[in-house]
Amino acid sequence: MMTTDATAATDAGTGTGTNTGTRTNTGTRTNTGTRTNTGTRTNTGTGTADPARERLRRWRLVLGGEAADGTACALSGRDAAMDGTLAALYGKGDRPQSGRERSAGLGASAPSVARWLGDIRTYFPSSVVQVMQRDAIDRLGLAALLLEPEMLEAVEADVHLVGTLLSLNKAMPETTKETARAVVRKVVEDLEKRLATRTRATLTGALDRSARVSRPRHHDIDWNRTIAANLKNYLPEYRTVVPERLVGYGRASQSVKKEVVLCIDQSGSMAASVVYASVFGAVLASMRSIDTRLVVFDTAVVDLTDQLDDPVDVLFGTQLGGGTDINRALAYCQSQITRPAETVVVLISDLYEGGIRNEMLKRVAAMKASGVQFVALLALSDEGAPAYDREHAAALAALGAPAFACTPDLFPEVMAAAIEKRPIPVPDTV
Repeated sequence: MMTTDATAATDAGTGTGTNTGTRTNTGTRTNTGTRTNTGTRTNTGTGTADPARERLRRWRLVLGGEAADGTACALSGRDAAMDGTLAALYGKGDRPQSGRERSAGLGASAPSVARWLGDIRTYFPSSVVQVMQRDAIDRLGLAALLLEPEMLEAVEADVHLVGTLLSLNKAMPETTKETARAVVRKVVEDLEKRLATRTRATLTGALDRSARVSRPRHHDIDWNRTIAANLKNYLPEYRTVVPERLVGYGRASQSVKKEVVLCIDQSGSMAASVVYASVFGAVLASMRSIDTRLVVFDTAVVDLTDQLDDPVDVLFGTQLGGGTDINRALAYCQSQITRPAETVVVLISDLYEGGIRNEMLKRVAAMKASGVQFVALLALSDEGAPAYDREHAAALAALGAPAFACTPDLFPEVMAAAIEKRPIPVPDTV
């Protein structure tokens, strides 16, 4: 039985529907998966006037056309072309053809793969193209072909592709690096447009609130909070509140109010988190009230703070893969802290520690005792809960540092809570 890895196909036209099914092979090899076809389309074959025939056509696209699929439905035109692009990726071990076993695949030729990449962009929307590209890299071993400039120009760029490129960085020929940087820069710029404005607004508000003073100047008074704090002093006869205690914001200044240390695990499983953390690091570094430090680690520790003005440089300064020594990384971060009570340390790691576990926990406890706000993120990505070391996560939680996966959209709220020293908004899914 053969199916795809959660692939969705969508075309513009009339009629809607979602079909799921399985491909069955009668040979000696058995594969499993699901090919999913969702969306709207117009049949360019023999017509869609007959609802029964249309349902049969859709099932044929889902099941893949093996002899045992039970549809006996032939495809033509756009349907046949679309089916061919899916079979090239998901049809390994299809029915025999012309007396020989048909073996689907994209082949080793870069022009062949480039044509296939163009085809899937013709037949499917961007979100589906990205899924199919990831499947092609994983299932057919096409990572090496990304070292060719013409291949990079043909792919649909996303966070996962950037992660793959970063893992290939050391093997990448000079002729490809310029194209690779252009692909990475496009993704980074798109992420900055999506995340920067809200992040700056959220953290600016948090910084202002964290800087409240009890003896503010007149134009620095937070009147809403001042009134709330003095409601007990309401004089009904005068219909007024006597403000015995003033609450205000600290005066705006160019001085640094908070220090943030992003400590990022660059093991292979953390690729998407590295991309997002680099973008957020650049956004935080652009705020003059926050002194931002970015540290990446595996079994070695690298401080990339001086490259934060360009997240693309940060990303190409990482080296995905290798071991993990969280204790060593935290030791370095601890040595860089000068104002513990005004510092937030964000550890982004799946917590699979290869170093000294007890020392790692002692460092976290020491930082928290000194006043540091410590946040542990198991992942910083759009995916669901990652694989992580549950024992270490529980130990951190016991120290008052809950460990949880965080989406990029939630990250500004997490940072705002840490800056204001209020409870961290941990997602319910943890």
